[in-house]
Amino acid sequence: MKYLVYISSATKMLNQDELLDILTVSRQNNERRNLTGLLLYGGGTFIQVLEGEELALQEAYNIIAADDRHTNILKMTEGEIAERLFPEWNMAFKAPNAEEMAELGTYVNPGDKGFLENPAGNSILKLLSNFANTNRMVEIY
Repeated sequence: MKYLVYISSATKMLNQDELLDILTVSRQNNERRNLTGLLLYGGGTFIQVLEGEELALQEAYNIIAADDRHTNILKMTEGEIAERLFPEWNMAFKAPNAEEMAELGTYVNPGDKGFLENPAGNSILKLLSNFANTNRMVEIY
């Protein structure tokens, strides 16, 4: 099984209805492709982890990359995982505020050497997984 994490900028600030539309379609598509993951949105920035089989993952990423609601898409990391970090979520979602991010005991500075290490020691995956667990996330909206 594979995973990928990307970050992007929204072309405009999204309201709650627009986010709900994105989530509804994404969850349906991810369920059909047997993909799971987490989407964070804040201050006009998206960060998302997707996990699943390679072909389905690449298909989803290609669609995301062509979506004109965001720009500056950067694939931060990708690789192999033994098991899903977000097995029950077709697309978990959270719009965290700065205080929630600061409270994470596992916060890592993206500027630190080794931030993009992979796969078992992947700091990005640890950060996202710990964020979800720390905030006792459930799918919202």
